[in-house]
Amino acid sequence: MDVFYDTLRTIFPSILILIVVYLMMSSFLDNEDKRRRSERLAASQKQSLPIRMQAYERLALLLERISPNSLILRVKAGKLTKSEYLILLQQSIRSEYEHNLSQQVYVSEHVWEMVSTAKSAMVSLINTVAADLDHEATGAELSKAILTRAMDMETLPTRTALAVLRREMAQEF
Repeated sequence: MDVFYDTLRTIFPSILILIVVYLMMSSFLDNEDKRRRSERLAASQKQSLPIRMQAYERLALLLERISPNSLILRVKAGKLTKSEYLILLQQSIRSEYEHNLSQQVYVSEHVWEMVSTAKSAMVSLINTVAADLDHEATGAELSKAILTRAMDMETLPTRTALAVLRREMAQEF
């Protein structure tokens, strides 16, 4: 029995030390892992910040370019018919939108939905105005009617989306 107690007296402190060392090492390794993760996150954010900022800028530019005022100024009606001009306006909006599709990766889902909704609303506005005009109307008459309808609107969908974009950008940065 004395052999058992002698063995227990020597093994018990060793086991106790082993448990304490294990707990200390576990805590130390957890803290190191958290520190490394936070350093990686900080480095990642440092690299992604300019890219995200550029995405917000490009989406703001998209919204400005598809707003009726700048769209009409960029896409000249010339001597086009209403139908030809309508197609040009739709193509211009679609082209701007498709050019910026990749930016959705860098912004929140809510902002991207607002941008998509603004684009759809602008196409819808143009289509509605074109449908209200006489079939023989010219492109110049369509552009004038679009501008008139846009001025009559309380807020343009592009302005609403731009406000949401600015708000999110202010919160992020």
